[in-house]
Order: sequence, then structure tokens, then C-alpha cells
Amino acid sequence: MSLLDPGALAPNPGAAPPLRRILSQTRFDARIMLRNGEQLLLTLVLPILVLVALTLLPFPDLGSGPRIDVVAPGVLALAVMSTAFTGQAIGTGFDRRYGVLRLLATTPLGRGGLLAGRLGAVLAVESVQVVVLSVIALAMGWRPDAAGIPLAVVLIVIGTGTFVALGLLLAGTLRAEAVLATANLVWVLLLAGGGVVVPPEQMGRMAHLATLLPSGALGDALRAALQHARLDVSALIVLLVWGVVAGFATVRWFRWD
Repeated sequence: MSLLDPGALAPNPGAAPPLRRILSQTRFDARIMLRNGEQLLLTLVLPILVLVALTLLPFPDLGSGPRIDVVAPGVLALAVMSTAFTGQAIGTGFDRRYGVLRLLATTPLGRGGLLAGRLGAVLAVESVQVVVLSVIALAMGWRPDAAGIPLAVVLIVIGTGTFVALGLLLAGTLRAEAVLATANLVWVLLLAGGGVVVPPEQMGRMAHLATLLPSGALGDALRAALQHARLDVSALIVLLVWGVVAGFATVRWFRWD
């Protein structure tokens, strides 16, 4: 077509197809997360340190059997929690503060597309985390039950949805500074007493509480899948209940500005 043709320079408005818009937002959010030094510290460096330290140190008590078999699934659960809950809560909280959410919600992407893109970005980053952590764990002697790997993938997706809903609920109801403090505090508390890395049965009086938390449920579910190729039904139910309740609460109380 010649530039002299009247149609050559005619505007061609219109949004891209919904799936393309969501994938574009997914790529954008994933790049932002992977280029952010604080995010990398939270999503990769700290889980790696926990994996190595708890495998090599003789404490806390993790029960009988190789420590790596207990630690590795728990660290994968910790990685999901770090990215889907803490990282997403902090990022979304500050995006909301600076008006980014309100702006993106008015574009053809829309609110649904924005949320779908962010969930896709979280899953993409978690894929990197799982590969890196699994390679390190395998090098340290981890031998998961191969039959449980597909189940573990499904559980990670379910856990991601649950923790993203919790992160968005936090980000959409509190001020950004409060989100930053609360999300980091919750991360530390769940790591220490939420049953995510240390199995609830090894936590004494806190065992029952840990099994009712989403962190303990995901940790238990992944340990059952990757150690014994077994579905922990009670842990799955706890995870789903948290996800459904957090999802409805987010829809009800999330504020875009």
C-alpha cells in the first residue's frame, strides 16, 4: 500500500483480543517481578537459604528419614507463599496507592483482565522458582516420588490461587505502608509457626492450629504428594476453604483506589 493512499495513514482503533491483552499484561508483570531486587530476595534468595540451612542443620526436629525429603516440599510451598501472597500484596498495594490499578482498570484490559494477567505472572515466576529450587534440592539428594509430581503441580496452582486471593484482600483494604508491614510480618510468622516448612506434627502445641492455616495445608499437601504420591484430602479442603472465603472477601471489599 502506498503512503499516498488515503487509507495508509488512517487510524485503526480497537483493542487486541482479550487473550492477547491478558498475555501481554502477564509478560509485563512477570518481567517487573523478576527485575525487582527485593522481589528476587523474597522469591528466590530466602527460599534457597531456608532449603540449604534446614537440610544441613540438625535442628529443628523434622522426624525420621532424610531431612531433604521433608524440607524440599515445604520450601516449594514457601516459594508459592512468598510470590503469590507477600510479593503480590506489596506490589498491588503500592500500585493501588499510586493510581496504577485505577488507570489499568479503565483500559480495554479491564479489571478481570488485569487480575488474570497478574495471576499468570505469579504462575510464570513460580515456574522459575520451582525449577531453581528443585535443581538445588536434587543436587542435595532429594528424590521425590515421581508419581506425585503431577499432583504437586495441581496443588501448587490451587495454593497460588488461595494465596493470591489473600494477598489481594490485604492489598485492597489497607494502606500501602500497612500492607508492606503486615505482609512481611505474616510471612515471618507463617514461616516460623505456620507449618509451611516444619511439618505441623513436629510443632507440639501449635500442631492443630498449623494444620488449619493455608501455609500448613499447602506444606502438608506437597509433602504427601512428593514423599508418598498421596493426596492429603484434609489439607486440600483447608486450602480450598481459605481460597473460596478469601476470593469472596476480595470481591466484596477490594478497593481499586
